[in-house]
Amino acid sequence: MAAMFSLRTNFLGGPSPRLKPTIATTATTLSTVRALASSSSSSPSQASGSNQHLKLGFLGLGIMGTAMARNLVKAGYDVTVWNRSASKCEALVSEGARRGSTPKNVTEMCDVTFAMLADPVAALEVALGSDGALGGLGPGKGYVDVSTVDAGTTKTVCEAVKSSGSLFLEAPVSGSKKPAEEGKLIFLAAGDKELYDTVVPMLDVMGKSRFYLGAPGNGAAMKIVVNMIMGRECDFQVLSQGAINNPMFSLKGPTMLARNYTPAFPLKHQQKDLRLALDMSDKLLQNIPIAAAANEVYKVAKEYLLGKARMIIRNGIHLI
Repeated sequence: MAAMFSLRTNFLGGPSPRLKPTIATTATTLSTVRALASSSSSSPSQASGSNQHLKLGFLGLGIMGTAMARNLVKAGYDVTVWNRSASKCEALVSEGARRGSTPKNVTEMCDVTFAMLADPVAALEVALGSDGALGGLGPGKGYVDVSTVDAGTTKTVCEAVKSSGSLFLEAPVSGSKKPAEEGKLIFLAAGDKELYDTVVPMLDVMGKSRFYLGAPGNGAAMKIVVNMIMGRECDFQVLSQGAINNPMFSLKGPTMLARNYTPAFPLKHQQKDLRLALDMSDKLLQNIPIAAAANEVYKVAKEYLLGKARMIIRNGIHLI
């Protein structure tokens, strides 16, 4: 344990008062995020040092997690990976990563562990469940959750992580498969500033920009708003000519107009993000009818896919 404390004082910049989760309404969160973001946004060129002496863990190797972990391996970091389906670790292990047997095993071996998980249930289970990440955390370590979850889940994980003596950072990402592969994600970080400063070089390997937004929960709230907007289809040809044109219209618009629907992000996760946005709006007594309508469309799409799967299985054909 003494070695771990020494690690924290040398690697994470010395002992400092821990940041306690701020209990605030989401309305307060969203009203302060803009000011925080404008004062703390930065680009990869502003990073100093690589902190490559740190051992990194990565939990969750879906479409996003695999690409993000691969970029860390390519950058020369010592990375230990874990996924529920162990077979998803094989490609990264062949490229130089190590394989962890459980989330606890990964956090035991690593100085900083990243988690990219499907939803709030998975985030809680991997962090706090049996053989979860919490079991291997302690002073001198950091846990960075880059999943898209609600602010309540973030604060629950934060409190548990900090009770172990570790530092906590949430850093949900804006971007899908291609930006993840190209290292062009956007990180919306909040939590321990000390840990944020430590992982800046890793965030810059995986992303093109990053924002520090203050207390835990702020990053989750901002990401839910971003994904709510992304979940709505518009007339891109009209919007791209007007004052509210944005890069997402340029990226997604042409493929939608061409009816090219090659998946870049799982439908079930987009619907989950819309559901989180609606939950947040309920707490704020805020009407978001367009997002609610979009959520209903996603629900129908999910049911349609399930119906097709049931029909195929009934006909004796099994889905892979």
